[in-house]
Amino acid sequence: MSNPGIQAIVRDPGGAVIGLDFDGTLAPIVPDPADARIHPAAAAVLAELGGRVKAVVIVTGRPAALAIEYGRGLEKVPGLVVLGHYGFERWEGGRVSAPPPPPGVMRAKAELPRLVEGVEGVRIEDKQRAVAVHTRRAPDPVKALEVLREPLAKLAAAHSLVVEPGRMVLELRPPGMDKGHALDLFLAERAARSVLFAGDDLGDLAAFDAVRASGLPGVTVCSGSAEVTELAERADLVVDGPEGVVALLAELSAAIGDRSATGAG
Repeated sequence: MSNPGIQAIVRDPGGAVIGLDFDGTLAPIVPDPADARIHPAAAAVLAELGGRVKAVVIVTGRPAALAIEYGRGLEKVPGLVVLGHYGFERWEGGRVSAPPPPPGVMRAKAELPRLVEGVEGVRIEDKQRAVAVHTRRAPDPVKALEVLREPLAKLAAAHSLVVEPGRMVLELRPPGMDKGHALDLFLAERAARSVLFAGDDLGDLAAFDAVRASGLPGVTVCSGSAEVTELAERADLVVDGPEGVVALLAELSAAIGDRSATGAG
């Protein structure tokens, strides 16, 4: 593990924050987001790693409790924090804290069925504090996404929301918080001395930027796919999807354990 950020984490795991996206990073992408489930080995690997580092934090656009539900076993990861809705919501120790849903989301959600009517295969996902339009099941997902891009931008603007693009999805959410801001606040809260963040989609670029802006020894990891190339171009490490992310985390945990066992300082 020759990456300088990885080496810093191994040398000083007690100061390390391990940040992770959920969908596409810990859980494989599936046609219906409701069917997403964490990689079968991920929770056990994170439980081991979580006992060796300062903190493990999942930063996701999903509701925090839903990430835990779909994350089978994540609740056993020592000290795990889930920042849902890009940081507007927090799961910790089995409890969720969050402000009330913004009214603009509810109004936009009410108008969406009419707006997407006639675009075959589109699915609307209610995220409570955001609403997403998925085109993965459309006959031509890319074309459907382009058809909807401008109408959704206008709808978002009308209700003081922003549009977050992703892998065959456009999400309408409140402004003022993104994965980078959420990660930056968490690093400061925990007085982190090093950081790793792994993601797979455009929304994770802000977290990559936060890693670099933190001034800490850090490493950005892309959970690679053929759908999104921007992250791979800006990542320190590229691995093969969730399988590769889990393998990297297992290797990192083993390296920390080996160093501890030998008493290396």
